[in-house]
Amino acid sequence: MIPLPEDQRIRKVVETDLPEVLRLDQEAFPEGPYPYFALRQFHDALGDHLLVVDGGDGLRGYVLATPPHHARSWILSLVVGHGLRGNGVGRALMTEMLQQLRKEGACEVLLTVDPDNESAMALYRHLGFAPWGLPREDYFGPGEPRLRMRLAW
Repeated sequence: MIPLPEDQRIRKVVETDLPEVLRLDQEAFPEGPYPYFALRQFHDALGDHLLVVDGGDGLRGYVLATPPHHARSWILSLVVGHGLRGNGVGRALMTEMLQQLRKEGACEVLLTVDPDNESAMALYRHLGFAPWGLPREDYFGPGEPRLRMRLAW
């Protein structure tokens, strides 16, 4: 794993982070970011599974997962701020979350990724994920294909 710079740390989200989490989501998904109310509910319902990278002067990224249910968990979102991709932020977030999920009893972690997002797919493959089934056209609606990927321990 590429270590984060000393001025950055991974931590659980706190309520006052939500506007910055929204900003990161809007940067990453301008056509369909999570609305604030959804992020608010994720914070309340899944706060232990919403990790951020804090750079001291702002958030660098976040990862959101479901708690293990019947030993299965889902990564719902991984976002790294523009200009920071390729610097280990996403890998550090995913590694931390996967370690947490494994300790909590997950034996399988699933996610979806845009099949055109080569850098994200490369990261997931590096972490041990493999395609799970064929790419699904219109997974998130018309024109929103996704490749499902799976990691099992």
